[in-house]
Amino acid sequence: MSGPAPQRVLITGGGGGIGLGLARAFADRGDRVAICDADPAAVAHARDTLPAGSITRQADVTDEAAMHGFLADVEAGWGGIDVVCANAGTGGPAGRIEDLDYAAWQGCVAANLHGAFLTCRWAARLMRAQGAGLIVLTSSTAGLHGYPLRSPYASAKWAIVGLTKTLAMELGPAGVRVNAICPGAVEGPRMDRVVAREAAASGKSEDHVREQYVRSVSMRSWVNVDDIAETVLFLSSPAAKRVSGQIIAIDGHTETLVP
Repeated sequence: MSGPAPQRVLITGGGGGIGLGLARAFADRGDRVAICDADPAAVAHARDTLPAGSITRQADVTDEAAMHGFLADVEAGWGGIDVVCANAGTGGPAGRIEDLDYAAWQGCVAANLHGAFLTCRWAARLMRAQGAGLIVLTSSTAGLHGYPLRSPYASAKWAIVGLTKTLAMELGPAGVRVNAICPGAVEGPRMDRVVAREAAASGKSEDHVREQYVRSVSMRSWVNVDDIAETVLFLSSPAAKRVSGQIIAIDGHTETLVP
């Protein structure tokens, strides 16, 4: 008895961290994978890691022309899309709002929100025409709580929740599902950088910041990329065919982000 047909899966921010973990999980399941990332070294690493035939491109999600080129290549090569993970983002600056630089604020919001808009706009057109598809947006536990010293990031991730709910309503009648995942503190280099910025902004040690993240979670643990990938694989399976408009935390239950 044959298994399900391979799906066509596109992931932004797919050169490392959560994005690369998703790409590997889908590829291991036998799906076709396309990724983009702003970092050329990350794209090269993904190209070496993913199966032959995967689409890997350098493209900054805030660059409309670059995204148009990447998305047009995927559409021309595959003729459609089954799963889109609007995952790209950045942690942005850390500090009190009165101390933040406007350009840094704009860059954080652009990477986390505007990039999702460009990706979802393309996906919506194709999926509506197909009458099927799944969009998964990456928000954060910062999209569910207030997050002192991280106002641009929290604002963008709360906006992703609103975008998810709205697109689920717009696209549901066409048979397209839209959900958001809210990872907690995910082990890896990106979170190492976040901890360093928060420690510098708060005047606390990095060890103290790390301990606070653990103490703030009911399960007293960090999250790993595999935890997130397994959830997204479920969302893309027939078992989740009626799951849409949901904001799914993968975080061991964050109680607070207040240090």
